[in-house]
Amino acid sequence: MSWQIRNSKGFTLLEALIALLVLSFGLLGLAGLQLKSLQSSHSSYQRGLANIIAADAVERLWANMAAAAPLTSAQVQAQWLQHWTNTANNRLTLPGLGGVIAAPAAGGTQYSVTVTWTENRFGNNGNSSFVYNFMLYP
Repeated sequence: MSWQIRNSKGFTLLEALIALLVLSFGLLGLAGLQLKSLQSSHSSYQRGLANIIAADAVERLWANMAAAAPLTSAQVQAQWLQHWTNTANNRLTLPGLGGVIAAPAAGGTQYSVTVTWTENRFGNNGNSSFVYNFMLYP
């Protein structure tokens, strides 16, 4: 009887260490999942902000059509970018913000607003862009 007790010493310690190893791999996977979730959430936030910035360009073009002395698309673009890149009053903006308002050909109504920004958080060193197409009828 004492022979069986002596051979089983440390067996529960080995089980506990293996369980701890399995748990640590699970927690490591959970931490990786949390990081990916954070990255996706930040990217979604930036895309949402780009959508707001593009919608602002559309509203400026609509208002410009109703003006007594309408501006050119290039002038509206300059005002729009200056408004969104000037962050003196703590307005939210995107890093490395750029944008282009592409006016339609003569007689056309299809405009295109492209918002670009630098996405260098989490090691994604590259430019992201958001294109907003719409029609303005005179």
